[in-house]
Amino acid sequence: MQAAVPLPPSIGTLVIGGGIVGSCVAGFLADEGEEVLLVDDGRGGGSSSNAGSLHVQMQSRFMRLYPQNVPNMERQLPLYPKAVAFWRTFEDKLGVDFDLKITGGLMVAESQEQLDFLKLKAEREKRLGLDVEILDRAGLDAIAPYFSPAIVGAELCANEGKLNPLLCNTAIRRWIRARGVVLAENVAAETIERSGTGFDVRTSIGVVRAGRVVLAAAAGAKALAASIGEGFALPASAEPLHMNITEATEPLIGHLVQHADRMITLKQFGTGQIVIGGGWPARLADDSGHPEVELASLIANATLAQHIVPRLGNLRIIRTWAGINTSVDGMGVLGEVPTIPGLFTAIPGDAGYTLGPLSAHMVASAILGRDPGEDMSLFTPGRFI
Repeated sequence: MQAAVPLPPSIGTLVIGGGIVGSCVAGFLADEGEEVLLVDDGRGGGSSSNAGSLHVQMQSRFMRLYPQNVPNMERQLPLYPKAVAFWRTFEDKLGVDFDLKITGGLMVAESQEQLDFLKLKAEREKRLGLDVEILDRAGLDAIAPYFSPAIVGAELCANEGKLNPLLCNTAIRRWIRARGVVLAENVAAETIERSGTGFDVRTSIGVVRAGRVVLAAAAGAKALAASIGEGFALPASAEPLHMNITEATEPLIGHLVQHADRMITLKQFGTGQIVIGGGWPARLADDSGHPEVELASLIANATLAQHIVPRLGNLRIIRTWAGINTSVDGMGVLGEVPTIPGLFTAIPGDAGYTLGPLSAHMVASAILGRDPGEDMSLFTPGRFI
């Protein structure tokens, strides 16, 4: 499929990756009068298939899968509540209702061992500035009486929440088009080469010369970084994940729900539908690299959801889909590559949709020579030179 518009032969800024981060970088730059081309290959990545969770507390799933990344997760942890607050600002900026609800998040435990793990985790998180507390079963019943008898307690994180990514993604696309961003959809960026003070970016339909390039292609940025050479190796890996959504029902789940030891997230949209996600694996198609659903994950995901919240057993699953999470080293890769002037990375840490708009604003500010509001040296891509 061809791009909706012809590619310009040259552009001030070329952003590669049309998910939440790349789109927001393009929009923030265009807001300041910059000429921006946004190239996206059209594969269903993280943003286009996100389940709508706004995470703040450390996710036990990532802690188990990537224990070597936990120190970096903790270093970036203070950015998460700021990112959730930024979503409020961003919603106001676009003037669109994202169905954004900051009602708190519950990470539930089924045993004393799991609850003890949450207690230790909460102590570390409190020292890093998070608003968390441990609830016993009586305290949990007072705010969320829908859990099965198997749940013995939970960690409550006050500023976690949820939103409807379909509403968000549509509004963001409308915003960047209105700001004059040139949007090339279903166009793959293949290689990047230095060209004088800028870059030649070879795409599936031609070459564009860009003054600067922003890598916002999540796991796809790994190959693009390798094409530049010069010792820049970006260890971004794709993790395809499975998700389900139920038919609409009456208000039931008011929080973002996770588990201390098992792969699950639950949240209910304003439409009444309940999204069931949390890390069950999907697969990547051999020919296209598109994420595809797994029947075993559908069954296991739905079974665990019903085990935690029995009333879900009466609902029909009306759609399943797959997306891609990107993991690097437990922390975002944000800012200019020190040895390659004009090349920027915009890859958040885990829970990239949560961090997306704030991370994009930080990178756009760095491009414009403005104060990003955070110490960007913590997230420098220079650590991978």
